[in-house]
Amino acid sequence: MKIAEVTNVDFSLRHFLLPLMRGARARGHEVVGLCAEGPLLDLPRAEGFRVIPVPMARSLNPVAQARCLRELHRVFRAERFDLVHAHMPISGLLARAAARAAGVPGVAYTCHGFLFNQPGPGWRRELALALERAAGRITDTYLTVSEEEAEDARRLGIHPQAVPVRNGRDPGLFRPDAGARAAVRAELGAGEGECVVLAVSRLVRHKGYPELLQAMEAVPGASLWVVGERLATDHGEDLEPWFAQAEAAMPGRVRRLGYRHDVARVMAAADVFALPSHFEGLPMSIIEAMLCGLPVVATDIRGSREMVVEGETGFLVPPASIEPLAEALGRLAGDAGLRARMGAAGRLRAIERFDEAKVVNRTLDLLGL
Repeated sequence: MKIAEVTNVDFSLRHFLLPLMRGARARGHEVVGLCAEGPLLDLPRAEGFRVIPVPMARSLNPVAQARCLRELHRVFRAERFDLVHAHMPISGLLARAAARAAGVPGVAYTCHGFLFNQPGPGWRRELALALERAAGRITDTYLTVSEEEAEDARRLGIHPQAVPVRNGRDPGLFRPDAGARAAVRAELGAGEGECVVLAVSRLVRHKGYPELLQAMEAVPGASLWVVGERLATDHGEDLEPWFAQAEAAMPGRVRRLGYRHDVARVMAAADVFALPSHFEGLPMSIIEAMLCGLPVVATDIRGSREMVVEGETGFLVPPASIEPLAEALGRLAGDAGLRARMGAAGRLRAIERFDEAKVVNRTLDLLGL
């Protein structure tokens, strides 16, 4: 079969879709990626995948979305795909509509998080739900990464047969690594007994950085490493003032490492992973951290609470809170034995539930590939 994997930006294609594209190609299918042009498409192209750039816009601008819809329709008619598999809310809606209009035989969607479950004005949530219901009616195979959102899709009339497939990462790549730990800690100047808290995500407000930075002030003796950057298409509050304030309050204890291609090595060098997001789909970074044997402090929200077992593999705290987050981080920072026990339990859970090969194979089976 000839398959189109469609998402919004190069970041999503590289980090979320590429393993699935590899899996489909290994089963003998032709796989083409579609998303906005960007530098992170270098890896899929180097692996021999054709990527067709389309003018995706991460906004509700009707002019920009109409332009994208027209281009998707043109590409689908010209390429004559057997299956269009769409991802992300806006790109997923446009791709499914264009695929149906172009007569593509199969239309599938994987939900990585519903917009109507995110904070925002009521009109936006109602609009998002209405659009999800409309798009669900033209979707043959409806998948979600979160079990709760599969239930939402069925309960709210979006799609009667929504199935959760989870997310996955490679346990061979993301694993405890004593050599990498020693090398990275030496490179970044972490002391032998120093507890390193790691955060890996885009630098946007809803990942909870203001709360995390303030909570870290109440965890003496621990340092915070932050891996990630703000994408050009990200919206919302500039976090620079928050980081500047934290770096002044905690000299030498906050390290911004930027976007890195060696996240597995950095995770192996850390002691605790933190992701205090306000909303998520099913965060890949938590899977990576669990596979690396790190205890996780996350918020009690959809997605994250399907991964972290409270008191067993880490701690769940209320979103947008500071004191409970500081308390959880402090407990782990002060107890190396607790970190080791929780980290080991987390790796076992991640191997059982979030192994990339298992997730990819299940997804391909459900897509009929």
